[in-house]
Amino acid sequence: MIRTSSLKRIYDRLFAAFGPQHWWPGDSALEVAVGAVLTQNAAWANVERAIASLKERRLLHLRRLSRLSPDRLAPLIKPAGLHNVKSIRLHALIRWLNSGGGFARLKRLPTAELRQNLLACHGIGPETADSILLYALERPVFVIDAYTRRILGRYGIARGDEPYEHLRRLFEANLEPHPRLFNECHALLVRLAKSHCRVRPVCAGCPLEHG
Repeated sequence: MIRTSSLKRIYDRLFAAFGPQHWWPGDSALEVAVGAVLTQNAAWANVERAIASLKERRLLHLRRLSRLSPDRLAPLIKPAGLHNVKSIRLHALIRWLNSGGGFARLKRLPTAELRQNLLACHGIGPETADSILLYALERPVFVIDAYTRRILGRYGIARGDEPYEHLRRLFEANLEPHPRLFNECHALLVRLAKSHCRVRPVCAGCPLEHG
């Protein structure tokens, strides 16, 4: 069993090196949720372009988005890639949000129920669901992505290829269950993966270089 100090020590060192990440960028819970779908297999810069496209047309509003069919939505999010697929997924998410009365009402539901409902939406997998739960709904749910798996494997905390739920529970059991901490920790791991712990690692200057 991993010791709590292992993950907490990594978090402390990354925070000392990089500071607060102010992630997830977005002006509203809806924008964060939309971004969570659009960022599937996409670079964030392209997601920003797609979100800007919606904003320019004043469509980043739950009621307005709910009136758009996937066919009408697809060309608007084209910069994010796979726009025909993502328009269907985004439409399913918007329908669920709208039927649930929007974020204000959904925030009253227990986390487990929210997660189950999100996973029932077409095209919403665990990583996307947990991103929405953590960053849009401010629930203490840790997000596991490819960056996190890579870092866990390289630092011997886990193999990195374990099932998603196993790794999620690993973080949730060994860090204080607070949304702000989970938010910052996940964002810092992403920062590390992009700056140093790349596919071809750049170990010089890594905050975790000396253990």
